[in-house]
Amino acid sequence: MTQKLIYKIATRDQWEKAEKTGFFEGAPIDLADGYIHFSTAATVRETAAKHFAGQDSLLLIAVDEAALGDKLKYEVSRGNALFPHLYDKLNLNAVIWAAELPLDDNQLHIFPENFEG
Repeated sequence: MTQKLIYKIATRDQWEKAEKTGFFEGAPIDLADGYIHFSTAATVRETAAKHFAGQDSLLLIAVDEAALGDKLKYEVSRGNALFPHLYDKLNLNAVIWAAELPLDDNQLHIFPENFEG
């Protein structure tokens, strides 16, 4: 069975804190909403452009969807698309990789070569 990945964009500071504790509690918006917002491969570029425009010091985190169990729910959000929401902390054991999300000269995010979206 093919591993399905979902994606989280986080600041370097948020991710360094998670690496120290072994779990990611969420960004401020996640904490306010009561769940961790994720994107699919099809939606993460739009998420970066809409919610993180011009921001640097970001990471793209790839997470194994199956490792999150029944705490992960797909719910209708932006543009009637289904987005994955995690109603729990993200255990870093579910993380497949994390990569820098730098900006190009036009202030657009450059996605890593291993990103398939």
